[in-house]
Amino acid sequence: MAKSAIVHDYHHPQPGSTPTFTLDEKVQRAILQNGIERPKGYTVSYHGNPAVERQHFGERHPMKPWRLTLTNKIVLAYGMHDAMDLYLSRAATNQELTEFHTEDYIDFLQRTTPDNFSVTPDDNRFNIGDDCPIFDGLYTYASLYAGASLDAARKLTNHQSLIAINWSGGLHHAKKSEASGFCYINDIVLSILQLLRHHPRVLYIDIDVHHGDGVEQAFWSTDRVMTLSFHKYCKETFFPGTGPLDSTGPPNPSNPGAHHSLNVPLHDGIEDEQYTRLFADIVGPAVATYNPTAIVLQCGADSLGGDRLGCFNLGIKAHGACLAFVKKFNLPTLVLGGGGYTPRNVARLWAYETSLCIGAEVHDKMPSHTPFLEYFEDNRTLFPPLGQFNKKFENRNTPKYLQSLVVGIRESLRYLEGSPSVQMQHIPPDLGPVREEVDEEIRREREEEEGARRQKERGRGVRGELC
Repeated sequence: MAKSAIVHDYHHPQPGSTPTFTLDEKVQRAILQNGIERPKGYTVSYHGNPAVERQHFGERHPMKPWRLTLTNKIVLAYGMHDAMDLYLSRAATNQELTEFHTEDYIDFLQRTTPDNFSVTPDDNRFNIGDDCPIFDGLYTYASLYAGASLDAARKLTNHQSLIAINWSGGLHHAKKSEASGFCYINDIVLSILQLLRHHPRVLYIDIDVHHGDGVEQAFWSTDRVMTLSFHKYCKETFFPGTGPLDSTGPPNPSNPGAHHSLNVPLHDGIEDEQYTRLFADIVGPAVATYNPTAIVLQCGADSLGGDRLGCFNLGIKAHGACLAFVKKFNLPTLVLGGGGYTPRNVARLWAYETSLCIGAEVHDKMPSHTPFLEYFEDNRTLFPPLGQFNKKFENRNTPKYLQSLVVGIRESLRYLEGSPSVQMQHIPPDLGPVREEVDEEIRREREEEEGARRQKERGRGVRGELC
């Protein structure tokens, strides 16, 4: 065979001549058209691991991790990644997971597979069943989304980010030793514990349609975390059946957690203007009263209109307005995902809220080069009229009822004597690592104060004169 038949000169392809270059060029155009640029004066970080997206709960299960793939594809198509620090997160270790969860529960998740699992009275104590099934890759899935939230929290405490995003996180139902509501590891609790190593007060806000019961329960007896959940409430018929207005923490007023668990129980069908006004009327006073030094915002997408498991009539812009309101406080903020069971709308929402985090005003028409664009139906817009037409649920939230919620929350806030400081707190046993660090910090501060006092008192009389 002639040499020329197998050896050819290499010609570097010109821009636009290959699919790869074409896609790069289209993304660059999208960056210019949407004004995507790195935020000025603050940094946004984006955390996750593609291995989470590949997990599968089962054909009939409403939780679809593939919604994260759709979200990331939209983010990339608009070019938003160009404005953020991107991190490939590692899995959380057993030691990190057991800072909240029990060792036997974590061991159960790690060793159990569909092949060796059988429901026994012993295993049933971990609440495994239809809602929380055992599937291939379960422990990988749970440890990876938890690891991403921990990584995001560390970027905040290290001052590497002002806003840190993990859309795979926000699984707020998991308890200390059991799964619940599609949630296996409570990454929110773990990330708040991480924040508490550096921040004296953390405000947790939850706008999932379901009550953030797992997070509330974890921090029930501390005033270093305030939990504030907006959710549908019906004790008998809507999961998890917790979170009434009068559930504000331990009933004993001497318990540090009293009045630090705030709940906003809503009825079916709440709409955009009502929800955004209610959110501002409650979150504003909560921040002013509690004076948090960091915020964790759970952005569950099942509060959107048309969600498979939801019952509200919210549009994407109204949901995003809540994030925009929180952003104005300019505090270190951890932004997490959560529920959301109509994947195309979940992806639209979280992509839009990513744009809010970086301060970009993206066009409503999704870029033509967005992968899986056919999945978003004919309109292919980022803002379908979810809350305006084809309403599944009648709005049962009257102005009088909503005003009673504002009054009730503000009444609870009146009981707070002021924002707590690290030095005056009782830390519950679950916060052991935090408690040890706080005690050590207090000891060092007291030694420094004592040293300063002795220095000033030399030659001035008896000890204590300068009090």
